[in-house]
Amino acid sequence: MHQTPLHAWHVAHKARMVPFAGWEMPVQYEGILIEHEQTRTRASLFDISHMGEFLVSGKNTPEALERVVTHNLQTLKQGKSRYGFLLNHAGGVLDDLIIYRLDQETFMLVVNAARIDHDREWIAGRLPGTVALEDISAGTAKIDLQGPLSVDVLSGVLPENWRDLAYFSFRRTTFRNEPILVSRTGYTGELGYEIYLPHTLAQAFWEACLQDDMVRPAGLGARDTLRLEMGLPLYGQDLDENHTPAEAGYEALLTSPAPYVGKDRQSAVRERLTPLLVPGRRSARHDDEVFTTDGRKAGRITSGSFAPSLGHGIALAYIGQEFEREEHFSVRTGKTELSARLSALPFYKNGTARIKLQ
Repeated sequence: MHQTPLHAWHVAHKARMVPFAGWEMPVQYEGILIEHEQTRTRASLFDISHMGEFLVSGKNTPEALERVVTHNLQTLKQGKSRYGFLLNHAGGVLDDLIIYRLDQETFMLVVNAARIDHDREWIAGRLPGTVALEDISAGTAKIDLQGPLSVDVLSGVLPENWRDLAYFSFRRTTFRNEPILVSRTGYTGELGYEIYLPHTLAQAFWEACLQDDMVRPAGLGARDTLRLEMGLPLYGQDLDENHTPAEAGYEALLTSPAPYVGKDRQSAVRERLTPLLVPGRRSARHDDEVFTTDGRKAGRITSGSFAPSLGHGIALAYIGQEFEREEHFSVRTGKTELSARLSALPFYKNGTARIKLQ
C-alpha cells in the first residue's frame, strides 16, 4: 500500500484509513455527513496526493498530445486548464484527466492514481522523439481546499489576491520559498482550489490551512457524496474502457481537431449514463441492476448514494438506448427493490464552483 506524505498526520488525528487504488487513504475523520456539510457551507481540506502528474514538453507538444487525448490544446491558453479523456482504440475511456498549459510547449497532465503506470506508458509510447514525458508523481503532493469560504482560507496562507483567479485557471506562486501551483478547480461542486506542491511541504501547508477555524479535514467518503451530487463521474465506475465519452454524456468535450486514438468510435451509442432520483434514505449501489416498471432489464447502477444535501438517494446508471423514453425504473439491490425516476444533472444545483468573486 502506498502512503501519502500526510499519512502519519491522518493516523495521529484518528482518521479512518482504507485502501483505495493501491493507497492507504483517509475515508473520514468526524463522519461523512459532517464533512459533507462542512464542505457545502464552509471549507474542507482533502489529501489527494495519490493522484499522478506528468510533465510533457518539447517541439510541437500541443500537436503531438492532441493525437493522444481528446482536448483541443490549440485553444488552451497559458495559465488555463481543461478536462478531457484518454481513449483506447475502441473509443472507451482509459482515463479522465485535466491538462494544464504551463507555457507554449509545456503541459502538466493530472491522472487518476490507479492509472498512473498505464497512462505513462500509453502516452509516452505515442509521442514523437521530440516530445518528452516526465512522471513527477512521486515528488508531488496534491491538497484540495474546497468550500464557499476556501478563498478566505487560501488568502490567509498565501497572502495574494485569489479572487481574480477564474474557474479552471491556475497561478504559480511560492510557499516557504518553494514553487507551487494553485488551480481553481475541484471535485465537489463548490468554490475551491487544488494545490500542487513538493511532497516535503505537504504537512506544513496542510497545517497552515488548518490554523483557520473555517476549515477542517475531510476524507474520500465526503468527496464521493459531494461529487455525486454534482453528477461528476468517477473513473472505474461511471467511466471505463467499455464506454465512450459520448455514452457518458461528454460529447462536447471531444474537441481535439487531430485524429486522436478512438475518435472514429464515438458515434455508436449503445447506452447512456443516466441520472436517477431514488426517493427515501435508502440508496442504490454500484452494479445493482435497473429494470423498467414492466420488468425489462434496462441497465445497471454505476454510482449510488444517499445525497446529504438533498435528503434522498441519487444514482448514475448506464441505461440502454432503447429505454431512453422511460422515466420510471426499479433498482434491485440485494433482496429489496427501490423505485427510481429519471432526473437531471447536477442533482444539487446550488454549488459555488463557478461563482465570480470579483
